[in-house]
Amino acid sequence: MAIKVVPKEEMLDAIGTKFEPGEWIEVDQSRINTFADCTEDHQFIHVDEEAAKATPFGQTIAHGFLTLSLLPKMCEGNGIVPETVLMGLNYGFDKVRFLAPVKSGKRVRANCEVANITRKEGDRFLITQAVSVEIEGEDTPALVAEWLTMVVAG
Repeated sequence: MAIKVVPKEEMLDAIGTKFEPGEWIEVDQSRINTFADCTEDHQFIHVDEEAAKATPFGQTIAHGFLTLSLLPKMCEGNGIVPETVLMGLNYGFDKVRFLAPVKSGKRVRANCEVANITRKEGDRFLITQAVSVEIEGEDTPALVAEWLTMVVAG
């Protein structure tokens, strides 16, 4: 994976660019427990392995927000920037949907595509990436999102 650097006049031509899937990341119970501690979300479905066995999932599952919070790592190296980039800022999300649970021990990775780029005043570009997080060996993605980044060019 590599950041694609283009002249700022060609930024809008990058709409539709698809990137190779990211590296697999294991979401093990230790990572889930650490996230539960950080967010103080200790719902049993995430942290109580015995109680979670009695649920339809049959085991603990990751927090949806844990999967979402892994996007910076999963999408690392994917992106379009102008050759005179000064900085990029996380601008938020237009859409996030959690479609399938990530069971403890599963691996996930992201697929990213530049869905839209809007040129703003002052050589700023609002980039929308369509992101889908796949779960290894499963058909339904863990989540889909429209992730916004504001890139400022010099």
